[in-house]
Amino acid sequence: MKIYIKNATIISMSKNREKIEEDIDIEIENNKIKTIGKNIKVEENSKIIDATGKVVMPGLINTHSHVPMSIFRETVDGYALQDWLTKKIWPMEDKLTKEDIYYASMLSFIEMIKTGCTTINDMYSMTEEIIKAALDCKIRIQTTRTLMDMNNEDEGKKRFEELEKVLNEYSKKEELITFNVGIHGLYTSSKEYVEKCIEFAKKNELLLHMHFCENTKEVEDIKELYKEEPIKIIEQEFKDIKTILAHCVKLNKQDIEKLSKLDISVSHCPISNLKLGCGIADISEMIKKGINVSLGTDGQGSGSNLDLFETMKFTALLQKGQKEDATEIPAYEVLKMATINGAKTLGLENKIGSIEEGKDADLIILNLEDAVTSPINDLCSDIVYNAKGINVITTIVNGNILMENRKIKINEKEIYDECAKIIETIK
Repeated sequence: MKIYIKNATIISMSKNREKIEEDIDIEIENNKIKTIGKNIKVEENSKIIDATGKVVMPGLINTHSHVPMSIFRETVDGYALQDWLTKKIWPMEDKLTKEDIYYASMLSFIEMIKTGCTTINDMYSMTEEIIKAALDCKIRIQTTRTLMDMNNEDEGKKRFEELEKVLNEYSKKEELITFNVGIHGLYTSSKEYVEKCIEFAKKNELLLHMHFCENTKEVEDIKELYKEEPIKIIEQEFKDIKTILAHCVKLNKQDIEKLSKLDISVSHCPISNLKLGCGIADISEMIKKGINVSLGTDGQGSGSNLDLFETMKFTALLQKGQKEDATEIPAYEVLKMATINGAKTLGLENKIGSIEEGKDADLIILNLEDAVTSPINDLCSDIVYNAKGINVITTIVNGNILMENRKIKINEKEIYDECAKIIETIK
């Protein structure tokens, strides 16, 4: 059945269209955007969505998260990154079962659908359960088993075997599921293990995904382990492979200059970085140097939620304040980070990230007719500074309507209850 979105104001994020267009129709056939234009003729037995007075834009793309960490929301506060991980999070994670991972992932996917996020980049354990939840929710995900050896060869080998298993089971079989190779970090992996991960990624034609320079302690740990500056390791080992680096908080201008010469995308996670006391990444400098910057929330254990509208606002405000320059990071640039830049980060820019004929139909519809967002004087600024996830009324992924008029087909209460039980058993 075809879907017709009628009379919309659209922000396409396409270089080939105007930034904002009014009274536009979008025809969706199967999972693709077939036609964009005015007064498109509607075929019989089609689904019609009246978007009069509404805004249609590409689904948002979260380029760094840990999907099952929904259950850790506000369980730990006031801890720096390393203590947060080793003293609190990892001990709780060790108690999680496959069923726990499934339900925790379902909770995150519900949150995504209800806040307009249609694609997420995930790094965690028990990846198969996360994939099962994603397929049940019909959400788009790029995922990996977190890889690290912590100088424990057996543990590192086991994690690789788990990644290979899900790759063999799901790779190229499910159009909504893609993979990358997720190294936890340089400070939790030996040089030999990192080299093995890079070689595996090249062999399987996959991207790399890694935490990098999140806080000062991490930088110190990397120097102690490798006897090198972190950026030097990236230059040497990651020079000829497409890589996603999450955080990149502790980089100076010289580091950023070196990073710009590589095939690196940065996933900026401002809220998590603030909550864990890590600092603020200099994404203004990164953008000036031509680095592709996208947005991530991190897991809810540190980022609190998956609402990319909140992340967009923090992104814009922090750079203006840090640089003492109100012209830094215009609203449209932030929207790019949350959409087409995210698609580029994941190597999916030919499929998603903008509203263009032939691309997959990953779209969201916003209702901005409320007290917080009215009147609309500048649409892009209104979305970045005033809109929230709750302004999303319809979410479409791959041509499937996952939410319409704020209603989804998943039994939310069941998921909420199960997740409440899980956290009580592992705290």
